[in-house]
Amino acid sequence: MRMIVRVVQGDITSRNVDAIVNAANGTLLGGGGVDGAIHRAAGPELLAECRRLGGCATGMAKITPAFGIRQARWIVHTVGPIYGRNPAEEERLLASCYAESLRLAVEKGCRSIAFPSISTGAYGYPVEEASRVALRAVQAFAEVSPGALDLVEMVTFSAGDLRAYQRSYAEIFGAE
Repeated sequence: MRMIVRVVQGDITSRNVDAIVNAANGTLLGGGGVDGAIHRAAGPELLAECRRLGGCATGMAKITPAFGIRQARWIVHTVGPIYGRNPAEEERLLASCYAESLRLAVEKGCRSIAFPSISTGAYGYPVEEASRVALRAVQAFAEVSPGALDLVEMVTFSAGDLRAYQRSYAEIFGAE
């Protein structure tokens, strides 16, 4: 079976997938945007578990149970780069966020995963560029790990981000 890659707009905490990805900060202790929404939805057990993890380096990922998020079994926490200092290194780190998240999810037996738009909020990564990096990383994973996952969702918060991801999807995977 070929992996399905889907671009949708909505609330990542309500996606019916095995794992959702949190665009976290390096402490993993919650923050604004999608990070805050995931921590609120998962409940205080998530914060307690994240305290035990001791943070996370940029470009890497760690995984916890989903706790109060009933539709998912796991939350993959990844720390994206802050945009604007070193474009080549930031692209490498952003791609690594996706690759590491996919790897951890598969290790835990996941067949489906939902990503937010990593680093495009407070970290300032332009969504057009970030969406291409994200979808290329997913494409590369599918090529080296065929059959590892059934579904990868890119979940955008805004309609503008949705359109950017749709354009990148068409560019990378061809029109649906």
